[in-house]
Formats: sequence, structure tokens, C-alpha cells
Amino acid sequence: MAPKAASLCWKTRNVDYEQAKTLSTDPDARQRRKVAQQSDVRPEILFYLADDADTGVRSAVAENRATPRQADLILTRDGDESVRSRLAAKITALVPEFAGEERDKIRALSHQVLETLARDQAVKVRQIVAEALKDSVDAPIAVIQKLARDIEIQVAGPILEYSPLLTDEDLLEIIAHGPIRGALTAIAKRRQLSDKLSDGVAVSALADSDAESNSVRKLLQNKSAQIREDTLDRILDQAGKVPTWHEPLVERPTLPMKAIKRLAAFVSHTLLEALQQRPDLDAATAKDVAKTVQRRLEAEGAASAAPPVGEEAIAAAIGAGKRDAVAAALARDAKLPASVVSAILASKSSKAVTALAWRANLSMRQALQLQLRIAHIPPTAALNPRGGTDYPLTPAEMEWQLGLFGTA
Repeated sequence: MAPKAASLCWKTRNVDYEQAKTLSTDPDARQRRKVAQQSDVRPEILFYLADDADTGVRSAVAENRATPRQADLILTRDGDESVRSRLAAKITALVPEFAGEERDKIRALSHQVLETLARDQAVKVRQIVAEALKDSVDAPIAVIQKLARDIEIQVAGPILEYSPLLTDEDLLEIIAHGPIRGALTAIAKRRQLSDKLSDGVAVSALADSDAESNSVRKLLQNKSAQIREDTLDRILDQAGKVPTWHEPLVERPTLPMKAIKRLAAFVSHTLLEALQQRPDLDAATAKDVAKTVQRRLEAEGAASAAPPVGEEAIAAAIGAGKRDAVAAALARDAKLPASVVSAILASKSSKAVTALAWRANLSMRQALQLQLRIAHIPPTAALNPRGGTDYPLTPAEMEWQLGLFGTA
């Protein structure tokens, strides 16, 4: 009957020492858990419950701010990850109070608990510690250094990106020793990134551009990052092949005039317009950029008029509405004079255009697109494939259509 009587005593909000001691051995885990949750329970009882068989009881001890550090240290070795996770959440919240602890032994124990959790075998536990301490100015330096070099980016990332306790020298050392995938990106996003760190990120990333191109993009997007002109030149050397860098390059707050001229040679037309509208563009550079734009337009115009070769290239040209290039390809493949091809495309005759596509060995689906996109025949008047793929006219009918244009 004793356990039942003890359970009944729990109706009061707080219990005295003897009651708590009795309840801490109650067969009902729910009663022991309630003891472990009390903020005014004696430390020795919490110490005792830290080794309880029930996970819920140990979790309650882990979360209790009144739990003595000696018990917390025991819980860092708990076999249940959820218990250690709850302990990590509590301990990291108490970090600002560590410095004010007057007892050296307790302060040392607090640091030991935190350092043990920072080495926990479970990524989730280490991640909880890292997320909680990423902005902290009170965290032990040893813990921050450990987390910054973690083998999992979800642990190291928050520290590398945000921790005010990491110096440039710390970060450069991490970069120099081959950081884990994603570490450069995290560093690239740091506020007020120095030119030395920007250079370190860029040089390391450019050496392995396939794996770390995202870190260069994040560096360029970081408006507070200081990027030296020679570092920018290194990035521009490879930027033509990496379209994801173009927009952040064009949108950098300040750009050397030399960099602007280089960008004008390869960014998209939309970004060219943004480049030409930059407020820092001087008159001489604006003139050079305008010339570059004109040269590109002329070159692209000549390229677009060149007849495409092969089924895929012709289909792409039809889809893009490149009339001159498509006409030249049709004349070549159908072995017809360019004047005849032009006349057929201008005729608005769906049958004649279909016959032209057939003579040029295009599929009927391409013939339909040729009618719609190049000959501009209305969809209601266009000839559709028979059965989804076949030409709707016989070869004799198509030869007759072509003969109307003097091809016989």
C-alpha cells in the first residue's frame, strides 16, 4: 500500500524532501517523472533519477535546469539520443550563465558537458548544439572550434556562417585544410567577409569549380563581402561557363570598369541591359559596352541565319521561329531553289508547306510546326498528322503540290 499512498501525496504542487525521495522510487514511472520535472527538488534526487530505467524520467532530468552538472555529465553518455538531445537544448540555453558561475568546479563541469555533447556520436545532438551556439559570444572557444570542423555540414555550417568567435585565421586554416563539401558556401555567406577570406573562398572553389561553384555564387551574392579586383578577375576567367554566376556578378554593388567590359562579352541580353544601366558606369566604359553589344548582336544575327543541320537543330530553329535559317535548311535538304522555298512558305498553303517538309525529310510533327511557326498558317487551317505521326497526303499528292511551284 505504501507506493499508492505516496502517489496520492502528489496532489500538492511541491513536495518535501521525504515525499520526493519516496516518489523517486515509486514503481509507477509517471510518478518518478513528475519528481524529475520539479524545479525545487533536491539535487541528489535528480542525480539518482539520472540513472533511472525509464527514458521519460531521464529526459525530464535532462531538461530540468535544477539538475546538478554531475548528473548532466552522466546523461551525456545516455544510450538514448532523445535524452541527449534534450540535454543539449538545456545546456546551450544556459551558456550565457556559465561565465557568471562563481564555483570553478561547476563552471569546469558545465564546459565538460558542453564539450562532450559537441562530440556526440549522433549528428542531431551536435546539430542542436551548433544551432544554439552559432551566434553566441559566451560559448567556450574549444567547443566552437570543434563544431566548425565537424564532418557534417549541418553541424559545421551554422558555426562557419555565423559564429563571431571564429577569426579570419581560424577560417583560413579550415579552408587551407580541405574543408567538407558546403563549408566554403557557409563561409562565403558570412557578414562583412574580409577580402582575405573572399580570396580564400574563391581560390579554393575555383580549383574545384564543379563541386564548389555554388560557393562562388554565394560569395558574389554577399553584398557585404569585400572582393579584391584580382580575385574578381579569377572568377571572371571561368564565369563565361557558369551562367549562375552572371546575375550576382552584374549586381555586385561596385565593379571595376574592366570587369564590366568583360561581363558584356558573355552575359544574357537581359543582364546586358542591367549592366548598361549601372550608376557607376563611366562614359568611356559605357561606350565600350555599347560596341560590344552591337558586335554580339551582329554575330548572333549571322549565326541565327545559318542553316541548321540535323533533325534536332532544324526542329529547334523551327520552334524558335528562325525563318531565314529554316528556309535555307529546307532548300538544302529538299534540293530546291531558295526562291521556290520562299514562295511556298509565303503561300499560306498548308498542303504545299506540308509537301515541302516531306521533300526535306522532316517528320509530320515537324511539318505541323513548320506550318504554324514559320509559314504562320492559322491552327484551324493547318494540316494535322494522321494517326498522330503520319503525313495526311499521299506522295503523289505532295509531288503535285510542289509542282504547282515549278518543281517538276
